Amino acid sequence: MRSRLIVVIVLGFLVGALGGAAILTLTRGAHVSPVETSGKALIGGPFTLVDQNGKTVSDKDFRGRYMLVFFGYTHCPDVCPAELQVMSDALGQLAAPKQAEIVPVFISLDPERDTPAVIGAYVKNFGPGFVGLTGSPEQIAEIAKAYRVAYSKFYDAGQDNKNNYSVDHSTLLYLMDKNGDYVTHFNFGTSAAQMVETLRRYL
Repeated sequence: MRSRLIVVIVLGFLVGALGGAAILTLTRGAHVSPVETSGKALIGGPFTLVDQNGKTVSDKDFRGRYMLVFFGYTHCPDVCPAELQVMSDALGQLAAPKQAEIVPVFISLDPERDTPAVIGAYVKNFGPGFVGLTGSPEQIAEIAKAYRVAYSKFYDAGQDNKNNYSVDHSTLLYLMDKNGDYVTHFNFGTSAAQMVETLRRYL
C-alpha cells in the first residue's frame, strides 16, 4: 500500500514537471507583438472666420506656416491673458526666421461682445504678429467643435445686465502644422521655456 502511494506521488511530480516545462516552452516561444496605433488626430479642420481687420479668412490663409491656436475671450480675467503672454514670451525667444514660421492665433468664444475691433485691440497687447479671429455664434460653435473645445456662458449671480457674463472654456493651446493638421498641444501652465523647447523640436 505504501509503495503504491509512493509511486502515485512520484508520478504526480513527473506530470507536474512535464506540464510546467511545456507551459514554459510555449511562453518562451510565443512572440507578443507590441500594440501599434496610427492615424490622424481628429483635432482641427476647415473654418471661415473674420480677423481683427474685418476681413473674412479661412484655414487656407494660414497654409505654409504653423499656427499656435488658443480659444478664449477678451473679457477673460486671468487664463486668457496669461496664456497669450506665455505664447508671446515663447515666440520672442525664437530666432526671427523661426518666429516668421508661426502665426499665433486667438479665437474668440464670445462673438457677441468680441467684434473685430474689440479683438484687434486686445491681441495688440501681446505682439504685432497676433491674429484675432471672431465670427457668428454658429461659426464659433463649429470651429470649437472641430478643435474639441468645450465652452459655456454663465451669468454672475445678482446681475441683470445681459452683457455681464463669463465664459467657461477649455485651456489647451494647439500647435498645427503647415497643412493645418494637429501636431501637439500645451496644457495651461506650460512655461515659455518648455514651449520653446517643443517648438524648436518641430520647426
